[in-house]
Amino acid sequence: MSFIDRYGPWAVVAGASEGTGRAFARKIAAEGIPSILIARRKEPLAQLAAEIREASTVECVTAAVDLAAADALERIVDAVGDREVGLFVSNAGADPNGALFLDRDITIWLDQIQRNVVTMTRCCHHFGGRMRERRKGGLLLVNSGACYGSASFMATYSATKAFTLCFAEGLWAELRGHGVDVLTLVMGITDTPALRTLLAEKGLPIPPSAANSDEVAAVGLARLGFGPVHNWGLEDDAAGYAGWSASQRRARVSKIEEMSSHVFGKK
Repeated sequence: MSFIDRYGPWAVVAGASEGTGRAFARKIAAEGIPSILIARRKEPLAQLAAEIREASTVECVTAAVDLAAADALERIVDAVGDREVGLFVSNAGADPNGALFLDRDITIWLDQIQRNVVTMTRCCHHFGGRMRERRKGGLLLVNSGACYGSASFMATYSATKAFTLCFAEGLWAELRGHGVDVLTLVMGITDTPALRTLLAEKGLPIPPSAANSDEVAAVGLARLGFGPVHNWGLEDDAAGYAGWSASQRRARVSKIEEMSSHVFGKK
């Protein structure tokens, strides 16, 4: 199938206002698929939608939704209306804190868990269920190298990203026989406004090796059909910083599924 046949007729991009989310929205529009653009801030979304309409004539719908809110899914569903969604991109989830766990109020970390885990999971259940019925579609969950291990200043953030890694692998195994592609795109350091703001607060420069958001989005969309994992900057069979290559993790998921079939049965 063509990209639009497989992932159209509409896409939802959560966390679309800047950085990689903005890049995903523009590249999806360039493929001819209109999007529902979701983020907390209304003005950047409106500006992005206007730019996309001018550049591609593709329609855009915007909805200002706080993805850390308990009713985030309901508000996204309201924005989607009766449009058929064939692609869901979960891009929100950067860590703007750069703080030790005990040095911030617990509500900061609970909001991060709500945004990165609960809302993302609810969206995948809602849109993934409809994609399974139609036997086509894609779920692209943007991730971080923090999913492979934690350290100081990263306790909650890395935990949410580890959840995304395992969640995507399980969904990939569950949906691959139903025509639905699942990929978690594990990014390295990427030049985004959120990163620039955090580094500026600490008096640090952007690393010269930081990835470009447009390139990251292009690779993510290109690799969507080759899930469940793509490690930015690494070939499919290279382990590198991840410890396991994407191809090894793919084989591992299949092996775990085979081993557990005597407990859960076949799909």
